[in-house]
Amino acid sequence: MIDKVIRIFKIINAIQAKPGISAPELAEKCEVTTRTIYRDMDIITLIAPVTNEGRGTGYRFMGKFFMYPLNFSEQEELVFSLLPSVLDNEKLPPGFETAYDKVMSTHYREKRKQNSRVIGEIAEIIQMGTPAYRQENPNFLQPIIEAILEQKTIQAIYHTQYRDETSERRIDPYYLVPREQRFYLIGYCHKSQGIRTFRISRFQQVEITDELFDKSHFNIRQYLKNTWSINRGNKNVRFKIRFSPSVARYIKEEELFVQPWMKDLGDGSLIFEVTLNNEDEFMKWVLQYGPDAEILEPLHVRESLKQKLNQWVEMYG
Repeated sequence: MIDKVIRIFKIINAIQAKPGISAPELAEKCEVTTRTIYRDMDIITLIAPVTNEGRGTGYRFMGKFFMYPLNFSEQEELVFSLLPSVLDNEKLPPGFETAYDKVMSTHYREKRKQNSRVIGEIAEIIQMGTPAYRQENPNFLQPIIEAILEQKTIQAIYHTQYRDETSERRIDPYYLVPREQRFYLIGYCHKSQGIRTFRISRFQQVEITDELFDKSHFNIRQYLKNTWSINRGNKNVRFKIRFSPSVARYIKEEELFVQPWMKDLGDGSLIFEVTLNNEDEFMKWVLQYGPDAEILEPLHVRESLKQKLNQWVEMYG
């Protein structure tokens, strides 16, 4: 049985190396009869898109098929990887170990390529915004996803907009977080020596290094606790908002990253309470509802909004 498995892999490699190879040629390579090759090809056709267009044309694989023919499932990969440990090494024919190593190395190599292609396709599907300050916007989503999956540090050049500063960064990429039609990377910044948040569109260069990292100590849920969107603050603030009946049902349908407390009032309005560590992003969300959202607490935010409203009246008055 082992001889047959090795021979099948040998046949597959031979067809890949020489498309159109004939059954007699395969028989000579494998040191078996042509009839045995025909039987082996019956098996191979069940797992690979092989064709023989007629007498004298030989065998070839259709399309882009190449070694990764078994298309292992996770279970099959596990079983095959354990094969040497369950076989009697003294009874294995010569060449089994090298054949096995070639199959597994090819499998893992092509699996990495396949994963890379899938990631690339996903990255192309996801639409990234283009910052107003820069016309060209390279998409580094693919290498960043690969680095996260392989837990490898990235070497990057990053532009910090509010300081108008471009700097080199070494980052251990932990998580990719989507927010408001853009992506953010949360990871450990070696330059700052702490966890930081990076906007993907501000990367100007990204290279994956061979340096591995461990993020087992990092808890994304704990890190983003009481964070309205993506930017964390240092002080928790309790907000209390009354939404009018005309928007109350829309508020209930909102998909939020925090868990608010809500209570329906008799007139159809809604009391909305939530504790947050950064008020800026939350206020932008509240203000989109205009007079249908009344800030009840905290008082300092309510007073601040009054001042802004007076400024708007003067501006447009």
